[in-house]
Amino acid sequence: DLVIHVGDYLYRENACPPEFKGCEGTPFGDNWPTWDADFFSPAALLLAAAPWVMVRGNHEDCHRAGPGFQRLIGPLAFDPAAACPEHLTPFSIPLQNLNLVVGDDVDVGEKVMVDKALPVYRQEFADLAHAPSPTWLLLHRPIWGLITGPLGLPVGGNLTLMAAAEKGIPSPVALMLSGHIHTFEAINYEPANHVPPQIVAGFGGDRLDPTPLNLRGAIFQGSYGVHVKDGVSIGGFGFLLLTKTADRQAGEAWTVDVYDGQGNIQRECLFHNGRVDCPPPPKQRH
Repeated sequence: DLVIHVGDYLYRENACPPEFKGCEGTPFGDNWPTWDADFFSPAALLLAAAPWVMVRGNHEDCHRAGPGFQRLIGPLAFDPAAACPEHLTPFSIPLQNLNLVVGDDVDVGEKVMVDKALPVYRQEFADLAHAPSPTWLLLHRPIWGLITGPLGLPVGGNLTLMAAAEKGIPSPVALMLSGHIHTFEAINYEPANHVPPQIVAGFGGDRLDPTPLNLRGAIFQGSYGVHVKDGVSIGGFGFLLLTKTADRQAGEAWTVDVYDGQGNIQRECLFHNGRVDCPPPPKQRH
């Protein structure tokens, strides 16, 4: 019914290295041949199958493929005389009994506080209090996403975004859906933090980021008080299928089927009652 892409469409920014024969002679740079090779041709069948919601990734910032993004799939009318916008204002997409808010956080990296951006994001997060419930917040960079740190511990967090959300995320937001980190993660935070669960779905096609399978005990940079109650990551390439369901046991809920690159289900998760639970596959349940 709907495709959500969480950002990063164009990767062929430089010429194919001579030692890699697989990409020999292919286009590169922010131009139509590269966009067609990297995204439009591979996605053609899926583009024809359903409408899309397209989040801007950091590969589409103004120093990389931002002009092409604005011309081809950006949310604003393209103006060739206008400068590439460093930051796009969030917008809502109302669906039946669900609201999507598409944010843009490509202008803030993970490890450095961007002071000038802090009031902008603080206001954007505060404005979510007026969104319909339930709302899903779509961002490219997760606020509290995780990678593998020293001693194999899960570490992470975006310094600017965490500071902007230090009072939590307003209650209409039921789920955060992001990419950027090249893996799948399902994270539940401590209830006292007033933070909805996070799904990171960045495992669609580039070099994978290793992440601990168990994300409990995560360490976030800074001291903003958010803690992981529990969470998991799943290795390998793949995609998600979220399906709304209702049954006597779960009530209204969403199944989250995690597929590998060949279309095989790797994990069956459930988003329900403010949590995303991903029990081990049956062969591991003992």
